Amino acid sequence: MLALATPLAGGGATPARLRAAPAESLLDLFEATLAAHDSATLALEDWCTRRAIAPRAQVSATLVEAQTTAAAGPATPPELRARLGVVPGEALGFRHVRLDCGGVILSEAFNWYVPALLTPEMNRTLADTRIPFGKVAAPLAYRRELIEARRGAAGGCPPGVVLSHRALLRMPDGRPLALLVECYTRANVGG
Repeated sequence: MLALATPLAGGGATPARLRAAPAESLLDLFEATLAAHDSATLALEDWCTRRAIAPRAQVSATLVEAQTTAAAGPATPPELRARLGVVPGEALGFRHVRLDCGGVILSEAFNWYVPALLTPEMNRTLADTRIPFGKVAAPLAYRRELIEARRGAAGGCPPGVVLSHRALLRMPDGRPLALLVECYTRANVGG
């Protein structure tokens, strides 16, 4: 992985220099940006700003599946309930979204979460708006735990993915809040 002290990182990383950088270097920098944040949404907004992807670096979520309860689908990890510490019959939330910045799709994400750990207002916001999960749940001060990172598409990711992550979000007391499968598009590295 490219160290953050390279000429592309830090103060010299203007949007023009980032656009001109080789895709492999950009992917290294993108991975470092993701690793620097507990929220993938905030990381994408940071990246959108650094790369000047849109005039306003605000990430929004477009629902891919109008489904708010977890179901067994092609991308559903088999260890889902065990990872989230929920018993059979306990409610699970689910969101399958595309995250975009200025209309440019940066990520497709599958998010299984424990609604009981969110406030009623947070659950309504997730059901009724385009606000990404990371922003809605931010007041809970969760921490991100990367389970797996893979260059290219992991199982369940669409074509054109350059980086895939599986991650667990944990509450400050260690309880699992959400399990994520994130599929980052080629648009992040200029393709």
